Amino acid sequence: MRIVGGEFRGKKLLLPADNRVRPTSDRAREALFNILGHDNGMRGQHGPLPRGATVLDAFAGSGALGLEALSRGAAHVTFIDNHADSLKLIEQNVKNMGVQAQCDILRRDALNPGKPGKPCDLVLMDPPYEAGLAGPALSALAKNGWLAPAAVIVIELSTKEKLAIPEGFETLKDRKYGAARLIFLRVDQDQCGGTSQTDPQ
Repeated sequence: MRIVGGEFRGKKLLLPADNRVRPTSDRAREALFNILGHDNGMRGQHGPLPRGATVLDAFAGSGALGLEALSRGAAHVTFIDNHADSLKLIEQNVKNMGVQAQCDILRRDALNPGKPGKPCDLVLMDPPYEAGLAGPALSALAKNGWLAPAAVIVIELSTKEKLAIPEGFETLKDRKYGAARLIFLRVDQDQCGGTSQTDPQ
């Protein structure tokens, strides 16, 4: 697997030897960042996302999503995962790209993430498929202050999986790429963190 765009395009990423981590496919990653970069409804304060953004890569796995964001101009990425093997893999990928100064790598559970160093403009979330973790993790991140006002959240799910979207989030786009489904949300600054609403799938 390689970085598909930006400054580090073509840079190879290390992957785990087992199948526990399922990185986002190149096709889905390219589509995700093309949407962020060209949709005026998802612009950040520094221009098209992820340019200049503070980013969270939750359920980070290999770190591919966060490193792709850095390659495309993100200012800083925090990676969180609760598996030691994943954290070692992320550390190696970050070191290989020479971006240690722009990264924090934390052993945390996305359902109990603690407090952030700084709220994030963009959250990239790729939980295990069909595990029902995305909605609870989104609520936990909002409750603990990880989401900046008007933050954009991108969640990858299986196309077979439904998502209970907590109140306080506006659905911007919902796209399918093979077995993957990408849901783009934005924080509603007035009412983030309430009860769930129905997935429009």
